[in-house]
Amino acid sequence: MPVQVACRLLDVSVSGFYHWRSRPPSQRSIRHAWLTEQIRAVHSASRGTYGAPRVHAELTLGLGIGVGYNQVELLMARAGIKGLLGVKRSRPRQQTPSAGDLVNRAFTRTAPDQLWVTDITEHYTREGKIYCAVVLDTYSRRVVGWSIDSTQTAALVTNALGMAISNRSPRPGATIIHSDHGVQFTSWAFTERARRSGLVPSMGSIGDCYDNAVIESFWGRMQTELLNRRRWRTRIELANAMFEYLEIFHNRRRRHSALGMRTPIECEMIPPPVQPVA
Repeated sequence: MPVQVACRLLDVSVSGFYHWRSRPPSQRSIRHAWLTEQIRAVHSASRGTYGAPRVHAELTLGLGIGVGYNQVELLMARAGIKGLLGVKRSRPRQQTPSAGDLVNRAFTRTAPDQLWVTDITEHYTREGKIYCAVVLDTYSRRVVGWSIDSTQTAALVTNALGMAISNRSPRPGATIIHSDHGVQFTSWAFTERARRSGLVPSMGSIGDCYDNAVIESFWGRMQTELLNRRRWRTRIELANAMFEYLEIFHNRRRRHSALGMRTPIECEMIPPPVQPVA
């Protein structure tokens, strides 16, 4: 269509059209283009998992870029960049009598190694299922112990607990280990390992996922950010991916909203506040 006809239909001047076409991009447009590239890089580094809150945190806290949250959200929407949505995870009901609940859904702590939570998840590969047990410190959300196996025996959770004890050396009587009523956690091997290390056992009510909400939230994010994103061929392939997710991505790179958008490692580098003496 001739320019003159298009301008007449749109009720704009021909000279104004040519001036607009030859005009250099504005500083705002240039900054938006640059910020979009930074957002793409952060989103890619997060394996495509970060939404606007964590992208904004990485830009401001990690890269020192001064940008508002609303602007990040706007640019992500324009570029079609999205985070991953969580998934609901059902839990089986166990009817094994065991220790009482010393946590009562109060997971916030003021220093490391005051409260550990532990649980097991499972996922399919073409070879069969693989099971992963973790021990999580609720203060920093850091995975302090983990174990991966093709069977969910007491050895799976005992090995994860053993790694946590070896890595952290908790003081006797100072650390609560909180779990559900699964048979692995009520086994003699697990309870004896905890007792000999001076850990204080705690278990939520039977069949209530909210009594171990921190670890359930962790599994939900791992399911979304790793497990459900592809089909896994072998157990070794998935075990290697789980190791990289737990030790590299989650502990050292992933920014957590509960930690003020810091990583678990960054959170533990900041000394806990001094408690006033009564």
